[in-house]
Amino acid sequence: MMGWKFNWGRGYTILKSNKIMKRIGALFFMVWVANMGLAQPTAVSEFEMEQLYQEVKTPYKYGLVLTPQQKGDLMDCPSVYRDGKKWYMTYIVFDGEGYETWLAESTNLLEWKVLGKQMSKEEGDKWDSKQRAGYNALIDIKWGGNYKLHTYDGKYWMSYFGGASVGYEPEPLAIGMAYTAEKPVKPMEWQRLDKPVLTSKDEDVRWWENRHKLFKSYVVEDKKRNTGHRFIMYYNAVGDSLENNKPTRWYERIGMAVSDDMKTWKRYLQEPVVHHPVGITGDPMIQRINNTWVMFYFGAFWKDREGAFNRFAASKDLIHWTDWQGDNLIDSSEDFDSQYAHKSFVIKYKGVVYHYYCAVDKAGNRGIALATSKDKGKSKLKFELK
Repeated sequence: MMGWKFNWGRGYTILKSNKIMKRIGALFFMVWVANMGLAQPTAVSEFEMEQLYQEVKTPYKYGLVLTPQQKGDLMDCPSVYRDGKKWYMTYIVFDGEGYETWLAESTNLLEWKVLGKQMSKEEGDKWDSKQRAGYNALIDIKWGGNYKLHTYDGKYWMSYFGGASVGYEPEPLAIGMAYTAEKPVKPMEWQRLDKPVLTSKDEDVRWWENRHKLFKSYVVEDKKRNTGHRFIMYYNAVGDSLENNKPTRWYERIGMAVSDDMKTWKRYLQEPVVHHPVGITGDPMIQRINNTWVMFYFGAFWKDREGAFNRFAASKDLIHWTDWQGDNLIDSSEDFDSQYAHKSFVIKYKGVVYHYYCAVDKAGNRGIALATSKDKGKSKLKFELK
């Protein structure tokens, strides 16, 4: 042992370094495990899609619940919410010149009474003076929940598409935001932001929305900030990247925009989130069923399906959507919806699924109809013949 010396300082340093490296390694492992636990699959399984279909299907058509007050008017796009013991439906009416937004009420979800207008056309040169088609924002979207309207910044909100020209969906159409501090349980004119929040002339406009028509929008709050922002708007628009491709240039697809204040919106993702090679994919609305988000939408004029019909897609993160491949949720089967049965608003209340939709008969009459998951009898309401 004589002549041998141990360098205590160096040995201690090595021992300490090894302990630090082990701790760092353990920390990285813990972070990796945590991320793996938090990570969610971007696709919804075939099994879960089938479960969702069984949950939301509504095989019983109750019939018409609202029809136009004036012959020739066209009713469309229901949005349903609840306040106290009453239910309210926002819907739009085309009166031959442009769209306006209306309100109705019900105590049983079957019989509805028209209350009056919420956004009316007006004279003048405002960007939205002749078209104001509104859709309530921030409806509570828990499946089987209370369906109350939530507020932001002390206001109720409504997104809408607007335009300055007379006619049926004339170019250009853009998306605006309306608001009110009053509880929307009676007819009243909502206030509107001075300028649209999304247009086809914006610098960040995408290829799928560049044909000057932005249509229905639906705004939800994303509490988990999956996009990094508080609010998400889903909307459908007309567009095509091919300049002279007439067969496809009018197709509609659903995309996303995001906001943190309901006033300033920017596009999210370059591509649409739900779309099909041919025809229309439009009019999104959202429900959350357990841990899965479900987007109800309508399709029309697809290669493999005739007419117009309602379908759904599902997501775990509000960004990546898995499209249902099975049967339509709603399609034409009755005299009152013999031409088109499309444009969903779907809720569940006291164990019953209520699927409101736009029904169009062979004569072109257009009203709001209802299908349910349990037999509720038959509506006596009919279209007046043109």
